[in-house]
Amino acid sequence: MDPLILSRIQFAANMSFHILFPTITIALCWLLLYFRLRHAAARNGGRPADADAWEQAYYFWTKVFALTFALGVVSGITMSFQFGTNWPGFMEKTGNIAGPLLGYEVLTAFFLEATFLGIMLFGRGRVSERTHLAATFLVAFGTTMSAFWILSLNSWMQTPAGYEIIAGEFHAKDWLAVVFNPSFPYRLGHKLLASALTASFLMAGVSAWQILRKTDTAGTHKALRTAVAAAAIAIPLQIFMGDLHGLNTLHHQPAKIAAIEGIWHTEKSAPLTLFGWPSEAEGRTLYALQIPKAASLILAHDAEAELKGLNEFPGAHPPVAPVFWGFRVMVGMGMLMLAVSWFTAWQVFWRKGGGTRALPRPLLYGLSAMAFSGWIATLAGWYVTEIGRQPWIVYGLVKTADVVAQHPPAMVLGTLIAYLALYALLLVSYIGVVTYLAEHPAKPAPEAPQPIATTSPTAAAGDAA
Repeated sequence: MDPLILSRIQFAANMSFHILFPTITIALCWLLLYFRLRHAAARNGGRPADADAWEQAYYFWTKVFALTFALGVVSGITMSFQFGTNWPGFMEKTGNIAGPLLGYEVLTAFFLEATFLGIMLFGRGRVSERTHLAATFLVAFGTTMSAFWILSLNSWMQTPAGYEIIAGEFHAKDWLAVVFNPSFPYRLGHKLLASALTASFLMAGVSAWQILRKTDTAGTHKALRTAVAAAAIAIPLQIFMGDLHGLNTLHHQPAKIAAIEGIWHTEKSAPLTLFGWPSEAEGRTLYALQIPKAASLILAHDAEAELKGLNEFPGAHPPVAPVFWGFRVMVGMGMLMLAVSWFTAWQVFWRKGGGTRALPRPLLYGLSAMAFSGWIATLAGWYVTEIGRQPWIVYGLVKTADVVAQHPPAMVLGTLIAYLALYALLLVSYIGVVTYLAEHPAKPAPEAPQPIATTSPTAAAGDAA
């Protein structure tokens, strides 16, 4: 096999596994901060039962967060190695830009998370409530900053800006233009909302499973209400952000849009293809089910607009089928999320005699089945983004084939098989541990004694440490 294809598959396998976990932790930590704030408000407001329930929710989901965070860190390290092992040409050409952005992610995000994670996980009762809240906030902020820098680099590869090329190497001419490149705001917003949906559906699905297995606590119902509300709010925002992202992509990467929609020839009033079978050999979509003029209306907000077809990009457009189907899987899962979250929200918040304790069993099973639905949508969307960029690694400037390491195909294939076997084992183990935690919930341990009060700031800092 071609080492280029094998290296692309290997990087996709590593990235596919890694992206699952930050997609949960980015938003989950903000939900944990919300739980902690509600616990403090209930305790200070003289509502001990509510305070205990929020404490139970926080304690359970902190365990899930710690497990998810650990797998995200480990898989991220493996992924970063591949820039050197499989794609040395990329760092040789773009290292002056990619290196600092990756370094900023470590310095401003990962160190922040690593520094305060211990206080967040083990500081309950050992530091003041204010310090514990601050640690939780800083970990949540760190996860978001990590997404900020990684997406800045990825977006720059998609819509490069603020650079100059000297002797075949990229150099930053304007760092603000590099970081805040044309597609960055839309990708960042899209990713943060995807994380909100992924974490919310995981929380709702696991909580529903606990109710079905009769291992639910008061905290389970608090978590379920929070997750349903978050998902119901996030999904329409995601649809809106997706529309903005689509307009931006149409402007900067029309070949990707042509592949997404299966538009083979430039045309005005292009129809929207709901389903079909893209055939590159025949240059058309077989068995297409279409809505007249809808593609132009949705993509350009003008039913008479002209859309470029794949014929405009001979030899420089992405493979059509994976982009075409990946987009439909992402959108289809989004529509299912919209229906399930809004119907569940109606059951919980507005239906007379409703609430989480009155949810019908079929709906609980449905929520449980969708616990990892965010992963499906995230992976499908990522495949659309990355495969849709091909054959470029830096869009319009550097081709992927020009930067791959020419390792023997057997070597790349062997490591690919090893990665896939290990990732399959870890993924099954992760889901198994989350299921075990849901079916065997532990109560929060009694709080450790509070630090001894002192009038000395130095002594107080020492007690907190």
